[in-house]
Amino acid sequence: MYDPAQLSALEAVLRLGAFEAAAAELNVTPSAISQRIRALEDRVGAPLVLRQSPASATETGARLARHARECALLDAALARDLGRAAQARLRIALNADSLDTWAIPALARTDFLYDIAIEDESVSDRRLRDGDVTAAITARAQPVQGCDAVPLGVTRYIATCSPAFRDRHFADGLTEDALTTAPMLDYSGKDVLQRRWLADLNGRPLSPPTHHLPSTHGFVEAARCGLGWGLNPLPLVAALLESGELVAMAPDRPRDVPLYWQVRSITAPAIRPLTRALRRAAGEALLPMP
Repeated sequence: MYDPAQLSALEAVLRLGAFEAAAAELNVTPSAISQRIRALEDRVGAPLVLRQSPASATETGARLARHARECALLDAALARDLGRAAQARLRIALNADSLDTWAIPALARTDFLYDIAIEDESVSDRRLRDGDVTAAITARAQPVQGCDAVPLGVTRYIATCSPAFRDRHFADGLTEDALTTAPMLDYSGKDVLQRRWLADLNGRPLSPPTHHLPSTHGFVEAARCGLGWGLNPLPLVAALLESGELVAMAPDRPRDVPLYWQVRSITAPAIRPLTRALRRAAGEALLPMP
């Protein structure tokens, strides 16, 4: 059996990146945190924390931190089953578009403390495999090993730009030359949405000049102001399309992205209230699965 106080100290240091921050959260001194970590390292017989700024985990430390998070969730679930008030911290990965359109009301229907990692749905399953998060919204239908996958629904994206941007760059239509030179919006280097849409539309990959803009609402505003073109979730741009502030570049070529909620099987019962809330919110906001 591992000492719960030592596990809590390890999880807090790795989540917050500093011994001082962990001490403040756990209401103890930094020296006490350091002593707990050293005692746990002695018990395990291996280093657990790379003492740098920010502090990070060794492979063994990451595994123990995951164990600590799982134990805390299971303990809180048991306490609730026994009629006692309990609140557990839950680390999850959400894609920015879901977070900024429909997911927050679902989070608010539960009583967890959230530590949310913003991650593109095309790569968020890696965080599950690495044990960095307990659950994630992902575009991957196949369950990650040790996880359950729950279908949520489909986010529909529309390629949009301002009327002035269209007149300047696409006066002759969405030609290959125009799509190669017109500035494109990209959420991050992990975002493949625009490039896959371009490849499907054009029949081969293209490499236009690109603005990197990691903001869902910023993406919409950038398109509206003529900074570039990009794919935006239909719920965010429907009113702007209706008013004419944005135009759909190819109305008949939306990009549909199926989303799944993947959760580690061992903790799935403990976070069932969140799973139910997400499924309900997704059912109201997303298109049904094909």
